[in-house]
Amino acid sequence: MAKTRPEHHPEPVLESAMDYAEHEKTYNGFVQGVKWSIYGMAALMIVLYFLIIH
Repeated sequence: MAKTRPEHHPEPVLESAMDYAEHEKTYNGFVQGVKWSIYGMAALMIVLYFLIIH
């Protein structure tokens, strides 16, 4: 058995210090980046199809 007592944890913080506006901006930027990456990959596949097959 443990010979030390468990440490005391502070009370939970009820209000978040998170900046929700910045969080939304970052998330929207990530979604836009993923969307344009998918568009770019699709365009690359079409270009490669015509270069290799034809």
